[in-house]
Amino acid sequence: MNLPEKFSELLTTIGFNPSETDVLWNDLEKAYSAKSRHYHNLNHLKEMIELYDEYQNELKNPHEILFSIFYHDYIYKASRKDNELKSAEYALTILPENASLNKQLVFDSICATQQHQQNVIEDINWLIDFDLKILSKDWEDYKIYFEQIRKEYRIYPDFLYNPGRAKALKHFLENEFIFQTDEFRNLYEEKARENIQKEISILESKK
Repeated sequence: MNLPEKFSELLTTIGFNPSETDVLWNDLEKAYSAKSRHYHNLNHLKEMIELYDEYQNELKNPHEILFSIFYHDYIYKASRKDNELKSAEYALTILPENASLNKQLVFDSICATQQHQQNVIEDINWLIDFDLKILSKDWEDYKIYFEQIRKEYRIYPDFLYNPGRAKALKHFLENEFIFQTDEFRNLYEEKARENIQKEISILESKK
């Protein structure tokens, strides 16, 4: 998949001047290519957009969701708790007045990737599931994922990180469902819970 092409095509479709798209892509690429990003990078975008392409016909507002995917982790710093909010606010600042997008939906979609809770808007549920699909990978791939997350949080020592990560993972297990769409629940729920439980066991064994 060619991410710059996909980005440029979307932006020109929703009302951007073609001359702007290269500048905006360079800005986006720089953000997602920061040295501190080991998981929340361009590869994460690519995997989400591949899922978007697969399930695009399920979406009522595909352009809003694709735009939200591109910007949902624009700001990502392990030391702050408002990454999603700040990413959503930034995404709105670059939308031109005449953009043919529902700006509220973009804002709400990006913010929803913080809590990953069931939403009354089904498009947002699809976006959440695209974001969490990594949880259901084969164990070796899942292991690479949580090792990448650990690197992103390397500013925290194990005695802080391990219980914090375990608490966040347990929150997923305490919810009735991890995935918000029936499709993803049927396909991936069981595997995701198995992976999460296994990671928690590893974290807790390090006490």
